[in-house]
Amino acid sequence: MTALTPLDGAATHGAVLAEVARMVASVIGEDYVTEADITPETAFYDDLEIESIEFIALGEVLQARYGERIDFPAWIATMDVDEIIAMHVGQLVDHIVVALGGEAPGG
Repeated sequence: MTALTPLDGAATHGAVLAEVARMVASVIGEDYVTEADITPETAFYDDLEIESIEFIALGEVLQARYGERIDFPAWIATMDVDEIIAMHVGQLVDHIVVALGGEAPGG
């Protein structure tokens, strides 16, 4: 994977969503994700039924891909358990886009 930078125009919601969907597929299994259309409204726990260990693995993949630019552990640490359980893919995508220097949602 090539690095996304805020200056190359690639840090768009669509590009990041596609990349996050690929990462989720690599963590929870291609077959399962093929059955589920991953959109910004897709809930990690309710829709994808992601397990805690898979969520940790996703965090590791995100850190390997984006490094400290997104600081996934610090971002997750700002949430309580209920917020983490209710998290949607779009929230993660928004965080990544903003961390990479893209526009905030609605901005």
